[in-house]
Amino acid sequence: MIDLTITDDVAHVMLNAPEKRNALDEGALVELSEAYAEAEAAGVRALVLRGEGAGFCAGRDIAGVDPATDDVSGYLDGLVTPLLKRMSQFPAPTFAAAHGACLGVGLGLLIATDVVYVADSAKIGSPFAALGATLDSGGHALFYERLGAHRTLDLIYTGRLMSGTEAVEAGLFSQVLPAADVISATVLAASRAATGATRAFLASKRLIGRLRDERMALWDAVAEENANQVSLRATADYREGFAAFQQKRKPEFTGR
Repeated sequence: MIDLTITDDVAHVMLNAPEKRNALDEGALVELSEAYAEAEAAGVRALVLRGEGAGFCAGRDIAGVDPATDDVSGYLDGLVTPLLKRMSQFPAPTFAAAHGACLGVGLGLLIATDVVYVADSAKIGSPFAALGATLDSGGHALFYERLGAHRTLDLIYTGRLMSGTEAVEAGLFSQVLPAADVISATVLAASRAATGATRAFLASKRLIGRLRDERMALWDAVAEENANQVSLRATADYREGFAAFQQKRKPEFTGR
């Protein structure tokens, strides 16, 4: 479901499973990591990440997941976190075009990208309030830094999703654009970066990365998110949330 093309020193990585809003299972995460490795080996000077269809990425594909046997640690620690680190350390400027659903691990993909252009109608956040699970993929660190404790916990408790306009106004991402323009604008920005002083850009990217990680303790926060998700897998609410999602009904949580 991951397509990679390289044109004029720009890698174009597309999440291409529109029938499930580009939700990511274990195999797709491996494919995505391999696409970044291939783009790096090709020596590209910029990279664009986008999703095909109605949304960027609806998060993890849990359609066939049994919460009783789900290897949450294997998914998060073994696949998601290494992928996000690879993306954030990619040795060229990276850009993402975000439209429609940008949820859960889909939000994490945006957090791990240098520059994110967002459609005004995008839906950004986590659906985990309805799953008995918790925000992951770096969401706690980003939201807390930009929104503060009260707004972050409000979003987590309610499961409310931010619009693209709201997310950019809050400083989460780079620019907000009409949905019809977001992909072309992102490709244009990446193409311009690829013809620029990319060695200088990378010096700034490394410095910003150090400043960010030292201030937010990003990867420590991600590790704690992953540990929380593993412990939540044993709860009745987690199992109920997954079952309700798979059966397309409203969950009935008990707090256990």
